[in-house]
Amino acid sequence: MSGVESSYAVRARLWQWSGGKAAWFLITLPARVSREIRLVDAGPTRRGFGSLRTEATIGGSTWSTSVFPSSELKAYLLPVKASVRRAEKLVEGKMVSLTLKIRRAG
Repeated sequence: MSGVESSYAVRARLWQWSGGKAAWFLITLPARVSREIRLVDAGPTRRGFGSLRTEATIGGSTWSTSVFPSSELKAYLLPVKASVRRAEKLVEGKMVSLTLKIRRAG
């Protein structure tokens, strides 16, 4: 990633959301981290529905994705793709340590 970015270390639980035809595995970022992302990284101008590009790392897996705001949970959500879940042996309910690098909006 290039440009201005913020880094966050997070520990949170993996959970599954089922809606429509797809099931998504997500990590809800802690309130403190979500608040800082909203204030520092998202800025006053948000594209789309407020998603922010990020680079996520869990164990030996690093991938480019986005975090998405959830008004219901008042937090940002990180989707965790199947290849990462397989590589890192992640299952629903497991506590996960990860790092995020979020590219600031601007």
